[in-house]
Amino acid sequence: MATTSNTPKYTFKDFHSGQQVRWCPGCGDIAILRAVQTAFAKMGIPKEKFVVVSGIGCSSRFPYYMATYGIHSIHGRAGALATGIKLANPDLSVWQVTGDGDALAIGGNHFIHEIRRNIDVNILLFNNKIYGLTKGQYSPTTPKGFKTKTSPYGTIEDPFNPGELAIGSGATFFARSIYSNMNLSVDILLEAQKHKGTSVVEFLQTCVIFNKNAYDYLTKGPDKENNFIIVKHGEPMIFGKNKDMGLILDENSNIKVVKIGENGITEKDILVHDAHRPDPILHYQLAALQHPVVFGVIRSVRKETYDEALYRQIEEVKQASKYHSLEELLNSGNTWEVK
Repeated sequence: MATTSNTPKYTFKDFHSGQQVRWCPGCGDIAILRAVQTAFAKMGIPKEKFVVVSGIGCSSRFPYYMATYGIHSIHGRAGALATGIKLANPDLSVWQVTGDGDALAIGGNHFIHEIRRNIDVNILLFNNKIYGLTKGQYSPTTPKGFKTKTSPYGTIEDPFNPGELAIGSGATFFARSIYSNMNLSVDILLEAQKHKGTSVVEFLQTCVIFNKNAYDYLTKGPDKENNFIIVKHGEPMIFGKNKDMGLILDENSNIKVVKIGENGITEKDILVHDAHRPDPILHYQLAALQHPVVFGVIRSVRKETYDEALYRQIEEVKQASKYHSLEELLNSGNTWEVK
């Protein structure tokens, strides 16, 4: 999407609709909203080019709070609307906001096929591991054994990992952030906007009412830095409170956590992150990793988008056709006039 010198200079305030935010005080959605508004202001895109589409759920109130065009659609169907909007007007910057229930349960079919088609839209998936709006039922990402309104003895289901699902569906861009890290979230959103194709950004965020401790191990305590890693393309995957832990591949080509300085391990042995490698296997492993949880742009590869292929096909058909307008078609062959 082209920008010009005439594009207005924005701040995050220019993308606030003025509507009262009705999320619960302390909800992770509030921080993500500010990150999106801040990122939009940095993109150099005119406000009228943005469209925010949502489904149903707490996260799906998002369009009300954005001073952009927007649609609050129906449960699990935001992807269908986002697809139609992008194909009807490829010049728009389309952002789809959804939750772990909206996207991965009732919307699961739309989610995987939107990714498979590689439509040039941006999917922001808020993952609080619970159904918040409908008062605390377990969702497709709720950890096994977790007690909820609909699993009073603990859920017996294994949860989805959104990153695994996205990359397994052919995602050309997958990244993960957390509500508490504003700078990381903004950086990822800027990268998502640059990407041609479906970008999936998972935001880990708390539901302060029904799952408030979901990510305490990543946001609280003196050793929280030992529980996550922020990967950057071209940099060694080192993490930890003392920056003395890293990721390598073992003899079976599986990711392994090691401590630098032990068993002869040096920084030279640590894997260097390559977000652009076509083979998704390592990206899949990074997305699946539970300790440490991987943040940052995990996968970003270029592939023809659905919209590019569609418009190329239309042009090819037009060039090959002997009719170049509806008028030519209607006046072709044997015609007659009824009086």
